[in-house]
Amino acid sequence: MKAGTLILLCGLPGAGKSVLAKKLAVERRAIRMCPDEWIEKVLADPNDAFERDRLRDPVEDLQFDLAREYIALGFTIVLEFGFWSEEERSLYSMGALELGARIELYYLEASFDTLWERVQRRNSQLVTGPWVMTRDELEAAWRLFQAPTAEELEFYDEWRVIRE
Repeated sequence: MKAGTLILLCGLPGAGKSVLAKKLAVERRAIRMCPDEWIEKVLADPNDAFERDRLRDPVEDLQFDLAREYIALGFTIVLEFGFWSEEERSLYSMGALELGARIELYYLEASFDTLWERVQRRNSQLVTGPWVMTRDELEAAWRLFQAPTAEELEFYDEWRVIRE
């Protein structure tokens, strides 16, 4: 049986990962995995940022374990984890390569002002809950984020940079 495809969505909050993931899931008949949705389902207190952040790694690990099973069966999987570092992108890519999967990367690039505008809009719709984000949190994420380099992009079977 031919292995499937892993699609990594790379970008900061507000870049449009969820919108693209939903679109790709329909167009490619793919299975979409969003850690935020799983975390929200198990989070006892939606305002507990510590617990929200603690759950991130175990949920992403569980989703990738499941993704690997689906990839081995030939499915296309969309991971909207953000993939803020080259190291993280490489780790997930190597896990899929072991299965013989194709790997695609979509990098959603946006200016800080655009991201902040979108995050504010999302915040106003959420009102409360685990995903309300402050400007300070977005600034911290902005400083940590490592955009894919041209050299890194050449590794993928297919890649796209989507500028907003």
